[in-house]
Amino acid sequence: MGGPARGAASALTPALRFARGAFIGIGLITATINILYLTGSFYMLEVYDRVIPSRSVPTLVGLSVLALAMYAFQGVLDVLRGRVLVRIGAGLDNSLSGRVHETLSHLPLRSRQTGDGLQPLRDLDGVRGFLSGTGPSAFFDLPWIPLYLAICFLFHPWIGTAALLGALVLIGLTLLTEFKTRGPAKETVSLGQKRTALAEANRRNAEVLQAMGMRSRMGALWGEANDRYMTSQQRTSDVAGGLGAASKVIRMALQSAVLGLGAYLVIRQEVTGGAIIASSILTARALAPVELAIANWKGFVTARQSWRRLRDLFAAFPAEDNRMALPAPVRSISVEALSAAPPGAQRLVVADASFTLAAGQGLGIIGPSASGKSSLARAIVGVWAPVRGKVRLDGAALDQWSSDELGRHVGYLPQDVELFAGTVAENISRFQADADSAAIIQAAKSAGVHDLILRLPAGYETQIGEGGAMLSAGQRQRIALARALYGEPFLVVLDEPNSNLDAEGEQALTEAIVGVRRRGGIPIVVAHRPSALAGVDKMLVLADGRVQGFGPKEEILAKLMRGPQRPAAAGDGGAPGALRVVGEGQVRG
Repeated sequence: MGGPARGAASALTPALRFARGAFIGIGLITATINILYLTGSFYMLEVYDRVIPSRSVPTLVGLSVLALAMYAFQGVLDVLRGRVLVRIGAGLDNSLSGRVHETLSHLPLRSRQTGDGLQPLRDLDGVRGFLSGTGPSAFFDLPWIPLYLAICFLFHPWIGTAALLGALVLIGLTLLTEFKTRGPAKETVSLGQKRTALAEANRRNAEVLQAMGMRSRMGALWGEANDRYMTSQQRTSDVAGGLGAASKVIRMALQSAVLGLGAYLVIRQEVTGGAIIASSILTARALAPVELAIANWKGFVTARQSWRRLRDLFAAFPAEDNRMALPAPVRSISVEALSAAPPGAQRLVVADASFTLAAGQGLGIIGPSASGKSSLARAIVGVWAPVRGKVRLDGAALDQWSSDELGRHVGYLPQDVELFAGTVAENISRFQADADSAAIIQAAKSAGVHDLILRLPAGYETQIGEGGAMLSAGQRQRIALARALYGEPFLVVLDEPNSNLDAEGEQALTEAIVGVRRRGGIPIVVAHRPSALAGVDKMLVLADGRVQGFGPKEEILAKLMRGPQRPAAAGDGGAPGALRVVGEGQVRG
């Protein structure tokens, strides 16, 4: 517990330090503003008790000029306070946005995804929005309520008592607002996450919805989720709005009551006429921060819950420590008793996998569906943290490298190819700021995609759209292969790299794999189709997450093709989880 807590504290400390200093400044500005708020009360008191009885115009002019100057100064300070609050929000965003994005990109790799994956970003926006609004001003004004009440008591104890009772009633409404909105606000956020996640899933699968007539049914499901979200949001707004309206009515009624009470006291000659107006203004000013706090309470509750979620998220995902740079790997990769499970799951999908490859060797991983091949590939490149065991490059475990440093030595082509909005060149270079054009072209030629790119409308400068929408599936896969080869990484892991390739593409893939081996790299290829394994010399067989065989490709294939001695799949008269070879040497489960 100590480590994550320290990680969260270290992430939030710069933001809190910046905000603490700024809030001290806000406190000083608020103190001056609240003293200046007394201008109206004392101006009316002087006018009614001194100017009118004396009929002195110069006194009236002098008081009016002084009051006008103080009002102008108050206005300047109000504007200044608002601008400082906006900059506090911006400073908080600048301090935490990078950390939030880093955590956001690590979240799917370390925990099971539920709801809206962008919620941390929305939480940061919520905190920034609250800090930049009028809510903090109300809370800074609250401590000054006793000053106004004390002055009311100086006018007359009855006036002070009436103002005090009104303040207590409004404070009670504030506490009731907190109690009534905390649960509904939390529920609203949860329902909003589910609604957004469903809408995003429908957007990603638009083609399926259209082709299979599912659009209306999924629309109905989204409508139900939206209705639940809107109902919860309305409930929260109704509570906050109702209590806010009640506080406003109570404040207005109390202000009138103080006027009536003041008139009664004047009749009894216990206070002056000016005290009636002054005490009414002071009472309204004393209760205004409470009313404003109630009006902003929904935003305060939301911001507080957002901050708590960010704090917990940073605690669960500590920032990566600075690590000493290690020499580039050039000799070997060793997988030592590696066991892996999906993020947030307990069931192992890879158990105790071990093998070693030297520079220049290539490995093909085969096995039936759901045997753990892609899971092993993710663990090898460090996408999934191992449950136990290690993956080592030249003897150094992957966790001894920073992710940026390790990425320079690893090329990865996932089964589900994903490109980013930008140019072809930017995607191949992994959006490296100072990318070398020669290195980009070399990666494209190594992937056999250089000529294909030149035939695009703008060549390497072609904008491919979100997710590579402007390209075909085969083009996306081949450009993603070039991205994996960019910079000539030592380890290149390709997961089903020929799933969308034609014969020409498969030939280019084989040449790319051979090219990696020829320059002293290590390619690892996960495949069902044997054509993807033409360029490797080693083979590993997986079944039920366990290594069933590892060795030279010809030797493993010979064992699989051997008639009576070959293992058989479950239900085929052999050992459960074993493999069989059918058709053109294709390995299936």
